[in-house]
Amino acid sequence: MDARLPALFIGHGSPMNIVADNGYTRDLEALAGRLPRPTAILVVSAHWLTRGWAVGADERNLTIYDFFGFPDELYDKRYPAPGSPAVAARVRALTGGRAAPMERGLDHAAWAPLIRMYPEADVPVLELSLDVSAPAAEHYALGRRLAPLRDEGVLIVGSGNVVHNLGIIDWDDDAPAAAWAAEFDEWVAECVTGRRHDDLIGYLGHPLGRMAAPTPDHYLPLLYALAVQAEGDDVLTVHEGIQNGTVSMRCLQVGG
Repeated sequence: MDARLPALFIGHGSPMNIVADNGYTRDLEALAGRLPRPTAILVVSAHWLTRGWAVGADERNLTIYDFFGFPDELYDKRYPAPGSPAVAARVRALTGGRAAPMERGLDHAAWAPLIRMYPEADVPVLELSLDVSAPAAEHYALGRRLAPLRDEGVLIVGSGNVVHNLGIIDWDDDAPAAAWAAEFDEWVAECVTGRRHDDLIGYLGHPLGRMAAPTPDHYLPLLYALAVQAEGDDVLTVHEGIQNGTVSMRCLQVGG
């Protein structure tokens, strides 16, 4: 790989985006068409929570259906992308052994967006879990260690949502964005543009931080995508919008 790959943050939102045709899904499909083809994809998953970090070391990934009560057509989908034990070993080395290898498969934080971007499932995919015991600053610091992967053909993807409050979600597809959700989402966008990473690490200091991210799992993948931002890298907004009133679908491309 001659060129440094960008990194991505993808707001994955509802599992219904697996089969939907909307502005978000079309933007993901167009994004994949613009990117250099990666040799592997490392997804930092909002849906894999562990004590300590773990990295997927599967040779062949199972498709994990970590959602319930959705139409049958979603459970008929498969995403049999190969894994990459070699990249998993590289992740373990870069993190000083902190990411332990584990065979698990792909949850929908990985395969839901990737089935739109790489529908042939022919690019190796592995996941990095989130250590639930680590503060945001440690997640960012561990993410920085992964930066060399961008020069090794690996597409780093943080998959979560910067606003993700299911406690007060509106399941109406046409629900208007809650004003507070839009406000926090815009604050994140301004911090990203201004490269105010410290502010984003300290997001709970924002008056709306705890409402926007009542649990940290969907917010933290953003920090990994920004942690590998190189000097001179711009950040492109690939998609923006709020689904179901309280779920930000903001997607970002870092560099490239």
